[in-house]
Amino acid sequence: MTRTHSGRSRALSPHLPALPGTSAPLTRRGLLGAAGTASVTLLLAACGSDTSDRYESGYVSGDGVATEIEAADRGEPLDFSGTTFEDEEFSSSDARGEVLVVNVWYASCPPCRKEAPDLQAIHEEYAEQGVGFVGVNVRDTAGPAKAFEERYGITYPSLPDPDAQIMYALRGQVSPNAVPSTLVLDGEGRVAARISGGIDPSTLRAMIDKVLGE
Repeated sequence: MTRTHSGRSRALSPHLPALPGTSAPLTRRGLLGAAGTASVTLLLAACGSDTSDRYESGYVSGDGVATEIEAADRGEPLDFSGTTFEDEEFSSSDARGEVLVVNVWYASCPPCRKEAPDLQAIHEEYAEQGVGFVGVNVRDTAGPAKAFEERYGITYPSLPDPDAQIMYALRGQVSPNAVPSTLVLDGEGRVAARISGGIDPSTLRAMIDKVLGE
């Protein structure tokens, strides 16, 4: 931006050559402003492309995209297992024949806290229809995870995944840096729908209804 109304700027700083594609001369102040803008742009670009150590540096949300997959286009069943924070064994294969909702979360994730009451409410609404819920916790030890569950009244189980074994089983379905994410598995254990980012309750209900109606 060229300042033509500032006599003081003109008196203190000689004009520099005009930028290519412009006819107005550039003052030193304008040059510094342009350089600063360019630096900020480069910094933002660098930040946007750096995806390393995201679990260590803070919360990274999903992109909010909701996807439904027609039955004929679904992939292989997902198989994962583990021991819940309540020391009970869980295997996704035991849920075959019913719809299973899988939510990836951790306690200090802001949208995970926001969606928790809605997930619990939907879990309660659909329990009698045979819809199961399970969480996959990608970061917490038992203490923070149980405190989260108690605070938000979560009654469905969650599996700790400190070594990312479950996330490896979910590869191609859940991006490792998209937390929270939610999957809806059909009766065969295949991914029928997914939400990358915090859920919209009405969207998740519609997804579950569609799979139940198949």
